[in-house]
Amino acid sequence: MNRLKNKVAVITGGNSGIGFGIAQAFKNEGAVGSITGRNELTLESSVEALDKEFIRIKGDVTNIDDLENIFKETVEKFGNIDVLVVNAGGVVDGIPLSGIDEVTEESYDKYMDLNLKSAYFSVQKALPYLNEGASVILIGSSAAHRAAPGMTVYGAAKAAIISLAKGLSLDLLPRKIRVNTLSPGSIDTPVFAKLVPQEQLEQVKQAWVDSTPVGRQGLPSDIGNAAVFLASDESSFIVGTEILADGGLTNISLMK
Repeated sequence: MNRLKNKVAVITGGNSGIGFGIAQAFKNEGAVGSITGRNELTLESSVEALDKEFIRIKGDVTNIDDLENIFKETVEKFGNIDVLVVNAGGVVDGIPLSGIDEVTEESYDKYMDLNLKSAYFSVQKALPYLNEGASVILIGSSAAHRAAPGMTVYGAAKAAIISLAKGLSLDLLPRKIRVNTLSPGSIDTPVFAKLVPQEQLEQVKQAWVDSTPVGRQGLPSDIGNAAVFLASDESSFIVGTEILADGGLTNISLMK
């Protein structure tokens, strides 16, 4: 229960879903630090649930000034950072996932800004505050490997995240900073309510269960446990690679 004892972590988008699951797992292993998000209410409730081992910092990861403030506030409270989890991303509010015939330049830019550009600059703006030997975890997606209707732009951004981890690892080798990608499959979070109408929600979830070899959707805690491993010294020989935490969705076929 102490694999992350005395480590300082920043988890972007740590106020809900996968990010909160990671924050819980980190707290349980002895870490402290900050969670970020745009919703003040969920930030407050999440910090309370984390027994105030983490502080909340309201911020938009697509805003460079907000990114700089996130790391400055964390360091002022806890000192330099040992673990950065670049989790914020996903569906852009008000812009549904669409096929190429419906995607506008504006919607394309917003998806890339949230899911790729913000990841790159999250790492860049954290650099002055990262300890030597720090672990950076980029949250990818199995969508980088599997095409699905309406997911082309999102999937392309997440595929770029996998490449980004390799290039950033090379850039940061002199500081012994490891960058890896952790890619979830279908995880049971509130995001589904943003993607499908309420009356179709259970049907869509069941379709993911049926497609996942282990026979269930993932939980935020599943991703949290994998993130703890990548954040800890146990993964010190793992760099520039991807861990798929997707229940076999990507690499195992259920075709008969």
